[in-house]
Amino acid sequence: MNTDTATFGAGCFWCVEAVYQRLEGVLRVRSGYAGGKRPNPTYEQVCTGATGHAEVCEIVYDPSVISFDQLLEVFWQVHDPTTLNRQGNDVGTQYRSVIFAHSDEQRELAERRKKELDAAKVWSDPIVTEIAPAAPFYPAEDYHSNYFNEHGEQPYCALVIAPKVEKFKKVFKDKLKHE
Repeated sequence: MNTDTATFGAGCFWCVEAVYQRLEGVLRVRSGYAGGKRPNPTYEQVCTGATGHAEVCEIVYDPSVISFDQLLEVFWQVHDPTTLNRQGNDVGTQYRSVIFAHSDEQRELAERRKKELDAAKVWSDPIVTEIAPAAPFYPAEDYHSNYFNEHGEQPYCALVIAPKVEKFKKVFKDKLKHE
């Protein structure tokens, strides 16, 4: 099977993971850190903002089932790409909106979509999403993996992630894995 990789930061990685895990054609989603200057950072170090990393998800997918463009469509829909270094109450550079492109094709497509969305005035403010070459990915600590699925009753999951997942499921119902 031919696979490809996408790496997105769109706020808290628990939210991003919970959404992309549900897409048909997505084979694996790993929460982690990218875009910083310290090798193998810990969650505590990233949360200080001093490492420069973003919370991201590394998404391995089957391009014969779902395209990078479709993954981008989800990316733009599931967070606010106009808020600099924040998503909702999560504030800091680690929560920035970022696409780490693994190829020139990914970079060009991301830049084109960003430009089209800005021109269409989809949001009242300009998009601040960073588009950068793929950076080293450092997996997050094990307790961050599959967080929403295993801890859905936690307040953050119930109040922040669950509504996001429900909205996503309604908008992308034709792209969901069969349960």
